[in-house]
Amino acid sequence: MSYKAPRIETEHLVLRSMSMDDWPDYVIMLSSSRAKHMGGPFDTADAWSLFCRDIAQWSLFGLGSLMIDEKSTGLCVGQVGINSGPLFPEYELGWMLYEAAEGKGIAYEAAMTTRDWAFNVRGLETLVSYISPANERSIKLAQRLGAVLDHGALRPDSDDLVFRHPVA
Repeated sequence: MSYKAPRIETEHLVLRSMSMDDWPDYVIMLSSSRAKHMGGPFDTADAWSLFCRDIAQWSLFGLGSLMIDEKSTGLCVGQVGINSGPLFPEYELGWMLYEAAEGKGIAYEAAMTTRDWAFNVRGLETLVSYISPANERSIKLAQRLGAVLDHGALRPDSDDLVFRHPVA
């Protein structure tokens, strides 16, 4: 079953499908130290593989990544999405922001909206976030979203913490 990435608008954001226009900022982010909690920094080839995977998940699984645009500026400020497939034991809610977007509540609004879409539109019954124990900002965001640690959950990386999200 193939799905098209949705366009979701919130009060402050537009969550939209990825395009080649997103590639330059995406590769900069993934090649920087900001990607250290995701297994990076990544070289250009690995960043390209991740970019293509993020897009391909829509046609393969009916979910995937969406870019986050700020309504007030029109600028792309990061990415949010639901990951699936052989690398993920469960559906995973993930996010990454470009540095200039931090501290504005953008990740919270984007993650909450995507979580609610996953439960209410796609009908997912469970959703987790895999987070590096050193990623304090993401841990705080997961907790703010109401997610709780699930010590017994499978994880793609044995060092990751697994936060289970409440059904919205």
